[in-house]
Amino acid sequence: MQYLVMFFIALLITSIGFRKYNWFFGIGYGFTIAAVGLAMLAFFRRYMSNLILCICLLLFVYGVRLGVYLIIREFQMSSYIEAMKKRAGPNHGIVMKIVTWLSCSLIYTLQVSPVLFRLSNGGTTDIMTVVGAVIMVCGIVLETVSDLQKSLAKKKDPERFVSTGLYGIVRCPNYLGEIIFWTGVFLSGVTALRGPVQWLFAVAGYVIIVYTMFSGARRLELRQNDKYGENPQYQRYVKRVPILLPFIPLYSLVPFSFLAG
Repeated sequence: MQYLVMFFIALLITSIGFRKYNWFFGIGYGFTIAAVGLAMLAFFRRYMSNLILCICLLLFVYGVRLGVYLIIREFQMSSYIEAMKKRAGPNHGIVMKIVTWLSCSLIYTLQVSPVLFRLSNGGTTDIMTVVGAVIMVCGIVLETVSDLQKSLAKKKDPERFVSTGLYGIVRCPNYLGEIIFWTGVFLSGVTALRGPVQWLFAVAGYVIIVYTMFSGARRLELRQNDKYGENPQYQRYVKRVPILLPFIPLYSLVPFSFLAG
């Protein structure tokens, strides 16, 4: 029952994508996570520990930060607006929009399901709840700092690729921050999961977001190759800095065609 409530909340917020298709995946995504975090706080406040309360608040902070950042990027950053115009695809029909709306709402509720299941199964906490919360904080900090560094670098030189700060460690630190955050969410509830259905939902949500981040990093690599491919500095950069995972010599995702989805 609680899962259906969260799903309907996701449907409500994600419906913003009917206004603009890419908002299903961006602005709608961020504010859906924030709304679900608040909803869990409201429904379970009498039964949750202070630690799980903090986890719900972290979901809210994560979602609001991401949603506000995407709004600012879309409406104020000229380089991003121009890039989106170039990437604009064909108009999506109403059937495609409905399918996307339903699937996105389902995926977003799958992602938060480890926290929801811990609450619905009694709300007790253990060491994995602590570990998960700490990892969630690390993910938010990493993503916030990397987005800020990219914004400042692009304001200084909109036409140059970003290679300073966290971008000198991995080429997609914001995507890495996403993976770290959702790893924390998964771990925070993993010891409370009961039965194959809850395990299926939790694992599916985690696998989908990790796949999405690797797929997004591949798409970004392809765009940057088109834009900077003939730049010798860029070529040295991509051969020196891993694309997504620090200290792991994975420098390109282009050969992995299964990430094209």
